[in-house]
Amino acid sequence: MNLPIRARTSWQLRTRTIELGPRTLIMGVVNVTPDSFSDGGFFLGTENAVAHALRLLEEGADILDLGGESTRPGSHAGGDEPAVSAGEEQARILPVLEGILEAAPHAVVSVDTYKASTAHAALAAGAEIINDISGFTWDPEMAKVCAGIKPGVVLMHTRGRPEEWRTQQQLAPAAVLAMVRDGLAGSLSLAQHGGIKREAIVLDPGYGFGKRFGENFSLLKHQAELLSLGHPLLAGISRKSFLGHTLAPLYGGAAAPVEARENASLAAMVAAILRGASVVRVHNVRPAVEAAHITDAILDAG
Repeated sequence: MNLPIRARTSWQLRTRTIELGPRTLIMGVVNVTPDSFSDGGFFLGTENAVAHALRLLEEGADILDLGGESTRPGSHAGGDEPAVSAGEEQARILPVLEGILEAAPHAVVSVDTYKASTAHAALAAGAEIINDISGFTWDPEMAKVCAGIKPGVVLMHTRGRPEEWRTQQQLAPAAVLAMVRDGLAGSLSLAQHGGIKREAIVLDPGYGFGKRFGENFSLLKHQAELLSLGHPLLAGISRKSFLGHTLAPLYGGAAAPVEARENASLAAMVAAILRGASVVRVHNVRPAVEAAHITDAILDAG
């Protein structure tokens, strides 16, 4: 198998630049939500969330991704009346963001939000990156906010809204890749016309976000083809439900529970790195750091 060449490039954030390509960067997840599919309620409360974030930094996380609204399948994220208002989202994440930066001033914090007002507040409080799961498509003001403050941005592909995901038709493998490529190209166009500099942009294929179970494996197999869009890739595969369903034969026919998906998450993460991902988003940081270190050695060999 010919491995893709992961380009070395600079990712321009709000106040600094970080290098992508020499090694895989690890983005550790900090969910401040009561209902996330993977760790809902575990880190509610500012003190617990900050302690968890600092622990991820100690384990080797390069970036922390802080989120205050669950976008699990069936949720009402992205609609005209989301289950979590901008005010509630900010009340959850801003104290945690401030606590992290007080304890670790040099930490690189990304905020996972599709709401422009939350993005503005988080950037004012010190966030460096905005991670928009909608790729600038759910809030028309998001591009304007990011163009004005100039953070790094992650544009992710999402197929429809979370409440629609369980009823979507299975696509052929070629159609999955084309859908994701076209969707990301559309987000790039929104960013470009909104005034976002190209060196600020990283793309995320959006594993699990509106993709049916087998579609994710097809997308992962052909992920490197998305490098043709001209931007580094971020892959968030950790603990996703398609991994649990694939493990079902090993668990008596039922999907493997979230806590039993760590090994599968590492396997999928390694595949994503071998197919061109420069950044991986994970829940369990230390094993990911070690697995990425070995995978990077494979990419560097010869």
